Amino acid sequence: MYATPTSSEEGGHPVTVVSLTKMKQAGEKIACLTAYDASFATVVDRCGVDLVLVGDSLGMVIQGHSTTIPVSVDDMIYHTKAVARAVRRGFLVADMPFMSYPDGPRALENAARLMQEGGASMVKLEGGVGQLEVVDYLARRSIPVCAHLGLQPQAVHKIGGYKVQGRDPEAAVTMRKNAMALEEAGADIVLLECVPKELAASIASSAAVPVIGIGAGPDVDGQILVLYDVLNIGVGHRARFVRNFMEDAASIDEAILAYVGAVKDGSYPAPEHCYT
Repeated sequence: MYATPTSSEEGGHPVTVVSLTKMKQAGEKIACLTAYDASFATVVDRCGVDLVLVGDSLGMVIQGHSTTIPVSVDDMIYHTKAVARAVRRGFLVADMPFMSYPDGPRALENAARLMQEGGASMVKLEGGVGQLEVVDYLARRSIPVCAHLGLQPQAVHKIGGYKVQGRDPEAAVTMRKNAMALEEAGADIVLLECVPKELAASIASSAAVPVIGIGAGPDVDGQILVLYDVLNIGVGHRARFVRNFMEDAASIDEAILAYVGAVKDGSYPAPEHCYT
């Protein structure tokens, strides 16, 4: 028997860009997860996840591809629309897929579709200084943007695989500068993937906007994982930062509640989930 989505009154006030920033300022950790369909989105939302990402990771965990590159804008709209029907409290973010934002006008067209047709409240795009004009173009037209730095899955063929980014001093300096520049261009959130914990901590401490980590250590403003990894139903290589929350749980709800609690109290990520 399927549960129906809870109302916003039952689950608390809907999360917004403003409330996420207030959480950062108050030192409250932000718990984020991916979702790709209405059923899982219902569970994630009722368990108190603050930010729900419809990631282009669906290309791998849903569609069975080896990378995120084959995912289309239409794919993203389809899944975002399904998730949006179920989410009542969480802040809904949708990935801009590969080559959907090569310039400002095309980025605006596709971001508008993800928001108007898909129901997203924010779009996420990968890239550093090369995306400053796009971020600025979207921000000046009232499109909320999450900027993704560190390991960028859409660039996997360029960087030669899924590798930790920012380990050498020059790369670390560049990433700090990129984060600052993206914030100045109008990014509302910065996401860091597979980044040494010390570098991530320094970026988070200097940023006014929330900094969310995936494999970026404990000293950022929030954590995100792929839902299927949390539930131990992922396939293929298991990244160092992944923790199986189903291990001690009797149900999916219990596992997600444990994840949210561990993010909030700072016990996840533990040292074994971090890069140096």
